[in-house]
Amino acid sequence: MTSALDLDAVDQAGAVRRGEVSARDLVDEALTRIDKLDPELNAVIHRLDDKARDQATGTLPDGPFRGVPMVLKDLTAASAGDPFHEGMKMRRRVGYTADFDSFMVRKLRAAGFVFVGRTNVPEFGLVPTTEPEAYGPARNPWDTSRSPGGSSGGSAAAVASGMVAVGHANDGGGSIRIPASVCGLVGFKPTRGRVSLGPDYGEVWAGFECDHVVTRSVRDSAAVLDVLAGPMPGDPYYAVPAERPYGQAVGEAPGRLRVGVVRADPTGSTTVDRQCVAAVDSAATLMGDLGHDVEEALPARLADPAFVPDFTTTYLAYAEWCLEDTARLTGQAVGPEDCETLTWTLAEMARALTPGKYLAAVRSIQDISRGVRSWWEVDGWDLLLTPTVPEPPWPLGQFTSTPDNPLAPLFRAAAVVPFTAPFNATGQPAVSLPLDWSEEGLPIGVQLVGAYGRDELLLSVCAQLEAARPWIDCRPPVHG
Repeated sequence: MTSALDLDAVDQAGAVRRGEVSARDLVDEALTRIDKLDPELNAVIHRLDDKARDQATGTLPDGPFRGVPMVLKDLTAASAGDPFHEGMKMRRRVGYTADFDSFMVRKLRAAGFVFVGRTNVPEFGLVPTTEPEAYGPARNPWDTSRSPGGSSGGSAAAVASGMVAVGHANDGGGSIRIPASVCGLVGFKPTRGRVSLGPDYGEVWAGFECDHVVTRSVRDSAAVLDVLAGPMPGDPYYAVPAERPYGQAVGEAPGRLRVGVVRADPTGSTTVDRQCVAAVDSAATLMGDLGHDVEEALPARLADPAFVPDFTTTYLAYAEWCLEDTARLTGQAVGPEDCETLTWTLAEMARALTPGKYLAAVRSIQDISRGVRSWWEVDGWDLLLTPTVPEPPWPLGQFTSTPDNPLAPLFRAAAVVPFTAPFNATGQPAVSLPLDWSEEGLPIGVQLVGAYGRDELLLSVCAQLEAARPWIDCRPPVHG
């Protein structure tokens, strides 16, 4: 017998509206699944059972997702009165809690979502796996010896395993798309400025970071973007609104599009696994069969040798800022014993940078971004198809600092993000779709990138691909 919790969030909300299931029933089942599955997955690190049951029993806002349970990632998504540790040992030790709701969280509440927990993250989201010292590793429900990716690995594991249909996620170098790829989900990164980071932050990580969700269906991703999209007071970036709701783009024919295909790392620094190449080839064939013009092509400046060192400079600065921000929030100085070795090492390196060097790196990245985006905006391409990550889901334990190599996680991370990080820099919408599977039966995502501001076109194509090669019924061994 199919449970209502196995429906996507749009259908769950419809079942609640029609009286076929109550919000309390959905929340209770979600909490029961967390009880059952989380000892194995370690995805939900802060339980919100009592609050969730009270909200589900009370009068919920009459929004499009009234009564639907979801999880919040324990990074940037401040929810009043709840733990807010961002994967950090010191914040866990002092028991830091947020005293306000972020704008995003306010919008999710107003839409009727019920938060059942907050999910596991690497410390400050610095690496593309979820193995913080503060809470231990989250595990991939397709193979619990493997990583669920990061930094939204806890949310991805929760959604893939059927605890909930929607998990908040954010993305500064691939942290929505990478977990979606290795957990078999839809991971949509919106255009920069589409979703507000306020009121506490205007931008995070030189404007690279953005917030959205991981989901099992394209229409859920589109419908949640309708909830979250729109500028808020004080936002430093503004994404031009779409001409119609994003949910309407799902099911609309996108027309015949020019699609460029990339199979290899443009910088030549990372080898792409043959199975990930095969996934791109298969997706390219499918897009051709759907009537699109597909050929090998890429923005030339994706190969710019300046990008990696300049991106690394902003990454170092972000790590130091995270420690400074923790000191601001807690009122306590942060020392090397309060955080992980990688974080402290990065912050120490950042302290050797001059403001001029940081600003020079930002200027260089902006220049590269102009060149990359011109491929869409000047040369007339519609989409770029790439691997999401260059390898199938990898075993846990590969992102650990050692006394003689404290930067080992950084170098390992560099091999995971060559296809995702550039589009945090450019601010373009990008998505990972679960269109293929490895020889071991593990998910392999492919990435599509759209022109700046064309989120609705990208979602339309995603829905077209989902209809042609549906994945919603593909479930991992660890499932509710």
